Amino acid sequence: MTPDEFRTHGHDLIDWIADYIGDVDRRPVGSRVQPGEVRSQLPEHPPTDIEPFDAVMADVEGVVVPGLTQWQHPGFFAYFPANNSFSSILGELLSAGLGVQGMSWVTSPACTEVETLMLDWMQELLDLPDRFRSTSATGGGVIQGTASEATLVAILSARWQATDGAVNHDGDTTRLVAYATSQAHSSIEKGLRIAGIGTERTRIVPHDETFAMRPDALAEMIAADRAAGLVPFFVCSTHGTTSSTAFDPTSEIGPICVRERIWLHVDAAMSGIAALAPEFRWVNSGLEYADSYCTNPHKWMGVNFDCDLYWTADRAALLGALSILPEYLRSQAAEAGAVIDYRDWQIPLGRRFRALKLWFAIRCDGVASFREMILDHVALTQELADWVADDERYEIVAPHPLNLLCLALRADDLDTANAATDALIESANATGEALFTRTVLDGRSVLRVSIGARSTERSHVEAAWRLLQRTAPTE
Repeated sequence: MTPDEFRTHGHDLIDWIADYIGDVDRRPVGSRVQPGEVRSQLPEHPPTDIEPFDAVMADVEGVVVPGLTQWQHPGFFAYFPANNSFSSILGELLSAGLGVQGMSWVTSPACTEVETLMLDWMQELLDLPDRFRSTSATGGGVIQGTASEATLVAILSARWQATDGAVNHDGDTTRLVAYATSQAHSSIEKGLRIAGIGTERTRIVPHDETFAMRPDALAEMIAADRAAGLVPFFVCSTHGTTSSTAFDPTSEIGPICVRERIWLHVDAAMSGIAALAPEFRWVNSGLEYADSYCTNPHKWMGVNFDCDLYWTADRAALLGALSILPEYLRSQAAEAGAVIDYRDWQIPLGRRFRALKLWFAIRCDGVASFREMILDHVALTQELADWVADDERYEIVAPHPLNLLCLALRADDLDTANAATDALIESANATGEALFTRTVLDGRSVLRVSIGARSTERSHVEAAWRLLQRTAPTE
């Protein structure tokens, strides 16, 4: 492709993206293709000749897009959102165009320094503890791909700290014990597995009626493990669980972890961004005790995937766990301690210039636009909760302080209620008008309504509620 062809096709592609986002509500939210259907419409073998760009885009429109879940659709109430915005898309395009590899400061100084600044900007905008700021004596932040990567980095840092670095040499994790509730994200268990901590050394801490961790149960489990000669090393406190938006009481968990010298990681992948609005700064409760913390602008802020913000208050443990320095990666600036080499703050070596899309979004869209969206989504969720409460067929089964409402159909027995709720989810999703996801809370099948898509307005929530009303059984 020549530079002139790139200009022409690039303009056409930008137009296509703008039209796609503008008209996405005309498409079914969920894909209706069958397994193997997308592949069957494309050639089995690679082309032997160059194909016209128009032919490629015809397959995008005719084959690829119908095989997608339309995450930017205003009727997307599933999972948690993966929002984008025109400004962040342009930042992503610039990152691709520049094509830099930001593994070290010396490989592209601006890539590192803009990222460090963005983490400090977000620390300020979210009103996080100063110990996470890059200018602090021990802390700092980095962009990870996802909260799953951030979790693994936290676990490895905790593992290094608990063994005084010995794990790097002997690999012995047999006495290490981790703690989380059944409501914690699946990435906790996966990260622990990768770090050599099996399920026999993972404690599921009981939760209360709001699905939040019980600090008294945590303390009892830690004491029992210490008495058995084990080494408690990692606690995950979740601020906004995936199933129900439960908030573990970090203000009570934190002192336990400090007393027991246990690494405390706070996972706020979805809900932490709510702190952009001063009204919701309560989501930061207890962060003064956290050794690490993460939240995702690529969920509820409109910065396109992937962009997880991870902060640590103990960069020494992080570097101890992850820093490996072959001769070909050495630099005078790094050895002098004058710069950050972010390759040592993550799992992979290479890294993209992800900070550009965050920088573009903050500067071109403005923080006020993010706050307005968050406030609107929370208000819509509370209004929906009022509508649900007025329908005797439904029950709200979890607290809903932010933008997730968990509801279920009522019935005389649990099995009947679960079957009816499951059928409701399948029937509603089959219409293509909206998309919901199912979870289970203490044995109860639950329909989750996650109001977080950037384009979702009151009319779309009203339409979703009407869909559930007419789809639910009348008896």
